[in-house]
Amino acid sequence: MSGNLRGGALMAVAAVIFAAEALAIRLMTARGIPVEVQVFFRAFGQLLWVAPLIAASGLAVFRTRRPALHLLRGASSLLTWGFYFASFGPLDLATATVLSFTNVMFTTLLAGPVLGERVDLWRWAGTIAGFIGVAVMLRPGTTVSTLGVGLALAAAVTWCGITLTSRVLAQQDRNTTIMAWVGMITTIGSAPFAVMAWVPLGLVDGLILLGVACFAPGIIWMVTSAYRHGEASAIAPFQYLRLIFVTGFGWLFFAEVPDGWTWAGAAVILTGALIVTLAEARRR
Repeated sequence: MSGNLRGGALMAVAAVIFAAEALAIRLMTARGIPVEVQVFFRAFGQLLWVAPLIAASGLAVFRTRRPALHLLRGASSLLTWGFYFASFGPLDLATATVLSFTNVMFTTLLAGPVLGERVDLWRWAGTIAGFIGVAVMLRPGTTVSTLGVGLALAAAVTWCGITLTSRVLAQQDRNTTIMAWVGMITTIGSAPFAVMAWVPLGLVDGLILLGVACFAPGIIWMVTSAYRHGEASAIAPFQYLRLIFVTGFGWLFFAEVPDGWTWAGAAVILTGALIVTLAEARRR
């Protein structure tokens, strides 16, 4: 199997895991599990994934010259997960997922002033197209929840903090150091909120939470491995497969079928996101 095929396959698997996480979030919300508890288990799961590395390397795994930047990345992750998880309450699975793709547009807008990157014509075109798609989805008279859209867009904005800080940190620190900091900060940061929001949990609730804690961090591993094997411009588009899987899960488990205008807006957003993604991949 060629590098691009292997990378595409890994990215497709990541898309399935992403969709499964979205389904789990929706199930947990429907079962009355507080978002704060959901986020804590997601964070604790990431910490568990790097625990063997921490055990092997000791505190040396946290050694860095940019602790403030790691704190910012960890805080961005915590906010992103909180907003993203909360958006699945008022929104259907497909709409929440589509709006999460706007993070590439917000990243484009911030890459110039924050990182000093030159934003070319293609990335501007994709960004503008994405926001037009959001406007189509939020047309007057729509039944889409304003609160849900606000939460999803807030998650997309804070996601920029993850992307932009990762670009800087990846030039100096190892992936293990970045993941260890994220796991520690998000677990410590979410724990007090989880304690305050705690409710009695049943066996099924506990199994779903443990499942998310165990498999969700695998998304990062799959995506990282995908880019290691294949060219970014060839495999990046595979990440958008998750909308297909998410829509299927929404229809199968919750009988959710987005209307025509929602699909039209989603198509424009995905087109814009794909243009930006390909332009970004070719730039690198």
